[in-house]
Amino acid sequence: MEIGLSGLIVRASRRVGVREIEGALAERAAWIVRTLAAWRARRRDVLPREWKSGAPILFQGTELALELRAARVQQVVADLFHLTVRHPAIHDPSEVAAFVGAWLKAEAQRLLAPRVAAFALRVVGELPPTRLSDARSEWGSCNHKGEIRLNWRLIQLPPHLADYVVAHEVAHLVELNHSPRFWAIVESLFPGHAAARRALGDWTALLEA
Repeated sequence: MEIGLSGLIVRASRRVGVREIEGALAERAAWIVRTLAAWRARRRDVLPREWKSGAPILFQGTELALELRAARVQQVVADLFHLTVRHPAIHDPSEVAAFVGAWLKAEAQRLLAPRVAAFALRVVGELPPTRLSDARSEWGSCNHKGEIRLNWRLIQLPPHLADYVVAHEVAHLVELNHSPRFWAIVESLFPGHAAARRALGDWTALLEA
């Protein structure tokens, strides 16, 4: 039995009968209901389901209200409560979605690149090649060539959690594993990393959205 953002998935051998499967489901009914509720509570949409004023959109861990305004000059401005989008084709959802998506990725690059530099200079003394990714299974990665890829959705996390992910991947420049030495490097870069690592689990649904 697997429970995720899409719901409950049950896999069984062909030798297992329907009644046996139903019995197993009944036996674990309380766990299934509890876990489904937990996933529903954690659900977060990366982008609005409807591109209209008032729709919620996540930016740096805060749910802002989308504010669409017709304008000749294209612009996105985020404040404490709103993400204001000025665009000439404000009534075309695909145009607005593409524009805001590009803006979010640009913001991710702008805000994450300095953090990569700050951490990397401390452990390897040079800047690693860094690119954004659109992965649906991980927040970041580092390969044996020392190349770091960071999920653009990090821009939607609280900044300290995005910072933890960056520190995690930079630590892989030294230790391409999850050994005690690796975690010691992460801790030196991001003190209290264990709490951030646990908190990151509450945002996993963003990857599947």
